[in-house]
Formats: sequence, C-alpha cells, structure tokens
Amino acid sequence: MIARIWSGESPLWLLLLPLSWLYGLVSGLIRLSWRLGLKKAWRAPVPVVVVGNLTAGGNGKTPVVIWLVEQLQQRGVRVGVVSRGYGGKAARYPLLLTPQTTSAEAGDEPVLIYQRTGAPVAVSPARVEAVQALLANHTVEMVITDDGLQHYQLQRDKEIVVIDGERRFGNGWWLPAGPMRERASRLKTVDAIITNGGVAQPGEIPMRLQPGLAVNLRTGEQRSVSELPRLVAMAGIGHPPRFFATLQACGAPVEKTVALADHQALTEQDVSALLAPGQSLIMTEKDAVKCRAFAGANWWYLPVDAHFPDAQAQELLQQLLTLAR
Repeated sequence: MIARIWSGESPLWLLLLPLSWLYGLVSGLIRLSWRLGLKKAWRAPVPVVVVGNLTAGGNGKTPVVIWLVEQLQQRGVRVGVVSRGYGGKAARYPLLLTPQTTSAEAGDEPVLIYQRTGAPVAVSPARVEAVQALLANHTVEMVITDDGLQHYQLQRDKEIVVIDGERRFGNGWWLPAGPMRERASRLKTVDAIITNGGVAQPGEIPMRLQPGLAVNLRTGEQRSVSELPRLVAMAGIGHPPRFFATLQACGAPVEKTVALADHQALTEQDVSALLAPGQSLIMTEKDAVKCRAFAGANWWYLPVDAHFPDAQAQELLQQLLTLAR
C-alpha cells in the first residue's frame, strides 16, 4: 500500500499532504539553522564523505559504501565507517564493532559493512560521537558515513547521493505523503549522484548491482543460485522487489517470495516457519548477518556488488583519493 501511495497510484497521498507540509517545514527550518550558523556543526580532522539518499527505502546505498571502502583500501587509504545503526540497540553509544558484535546491537548494515570490508566501524545516533570514537581508537585517514545526508551536525567534505533509477522520487512529496526526506532540488548541491538501475540522467553516475554466487550460511559453500532446489526467497530490505527480480534474472527456481520490513528482527522460529519440507531458503546478505547464528543447512544468501560500467565512478574515486592526501 505504501508503495502505491508514494508512487502516486493511490489517491490516499492527498490525505497525507498536510503532514508532508509540516515535515517539509520542520526539516527546512532545521537545515536553515545549520546553514545560518545558529547551530554549530563539528568538523573532523580527517575528510568526511557522506553517502546518503533523498528518499526513504532501499536505494543501494550500502553496496556503494562497501565499494568505496574497498577501492580506497586497495589504494592504501585507511578508511573508517560510521552509521546510525538502524535496527540495532546497543547498551551504550558510540559502539565500536568487533567480530562478536551482533546485528541486534549494531544494526544489520554496519555488521555487513564490517564483515565485508574489515574496516573499523562505529555506530551512534550522534554521528559526531561515532567519528570521534573512530579517531580515538583507530588510525583512519578518511571517514565514510553510511547515510547521514540530513545529519548536519557533522560537516562533510563530499556528499554522494544514491537514487533508485527505477522508482526515482515517486510522487515527489515529503514523507509521509511521498518518499522524500528532502526535495529533489537538493541534488543541485551535492557532489555526486549515483543511479542504481534504470536510466541515469545527464550528470548521474550509472550503477548496477551485480549478483555473485549463492553462499551457504553454515558451510560457506558457493553455488549458482539457479542450481539451488525449490527456493523460498526472503528479503528484509528497503525495496524487496529488487531482490526478487535479481533472482528471476539469475534463473533461480523460486517457489515463494516473502517481503519483510527493512531492518526487521528475525528469529529461528519465524524464518524456519517460511519453509515447507524440501524447500531451500535464499535471502539477502543483509538478512544473512541476522540469521547466521541459527541458520539451517539449506539456508543461502546472494551477495551483490556495486558495478560501475563507465569512467565516471573512477573520476569520483580520484576526487576522494585527492582528499585523503
């Protein structure tokens, strides 16, 4: 229902317009207070790069963060990552991730980034505190924030926005009548726009999410997803249909799809109940970080990587390397 409202297909968005106007007024006043210096932003002693979005819901932001971190690491830059940690609740903040940190504590995306990149990751609702914790405990030359475009307390050197090339901005309205955290005019002030799927507009950097081999949660065995028998596909991400479409494009024999809420907590009982005898489970890598501790023998995840088909992404990467030097 929310997808139909935000796309404009359902007229119910008209009923929510007064709340959207209020959201836009409040968010605009907050941003203006930082721009006018009425509130003081903090500048880190190292470059800060924000990877965010203008809309609620999954746009492919986390794969972009992972790609940037890995590319910078390969070029000798020591990178740290900070995140709000949606879906997690730590005993105290800021939280520095370790191999023992669970998604229940830190949220699924920070754990995924930590496991994929090995970079130091700090989580806090106050991103300034997360950056300070990174600097106090690790030698980092650059900080990348996973989300945080609207977190103006932290000054930034580069702003990168990731948009969904298929859904774009829906009906264009602020939450809750539409998907927008800020209006599309905000794109005029950012340093780079990465478009995930669809057709990139002039000035945007095209990106595709490229699937790899399916990985067994228990054993680490890798296998083509098309070879797995009788699949139930589960996705607890911002836009589950993208994952299901990826599986279809890979020729996966999917018998049932289950769309969950983004960052939804998962238990062994809840997940096991999705399967009938003889079926296998395929999930996103983001869901896998929440299920690995209790995974069944026939549970798999499909990792995806950000893939950039042209030279624009390399130009952006070179700009970041210049910042780090």
